[in-house]
Amino acid sequence: MKKVYHLSSCNTCQKIIKELELPNSFELQDIKAEEITKEQVEEMHALAKSYEALFSRRARLYRERELNKKELSEQDYKDLILDHYTFLKRPVIIYNDEIFIGNSKKTVAAAKAAIHG
Repeated sequence: MKKVYHLSSCNTCQKIIKELELPNSFELQDIKAEEITKEQVEEMHALAKSYEALFSRRARLYRERELNKKELSEQDYKDLILDHYTFLKRPVIIYNDEIFIGNSKKTVAAAKAAIHG
């Protein structure tokens, strides 16, 4: 699988996608325009081994819902990601059987190295 889950309105996501110089074989999914499905989240989890790793604590709703004051379980993380796209840490890049989550320089460099050898 070659896929990127991103937000087209996110400048950071767009910058990373451009930097990665993705081959045409990659599928891009704007998670605001096309909601992520339960199956897609479970596919990500199978690679990441954790819903928490996929979860963004930077989402505005995280504080608004006072989730920062709660102890969240793996099921909570999964449910929240499915509830609202902003809870998915972005971008999520899947290349074959590897997953790269988020926008840290290290993650982006690892994704680029994997994609371009």
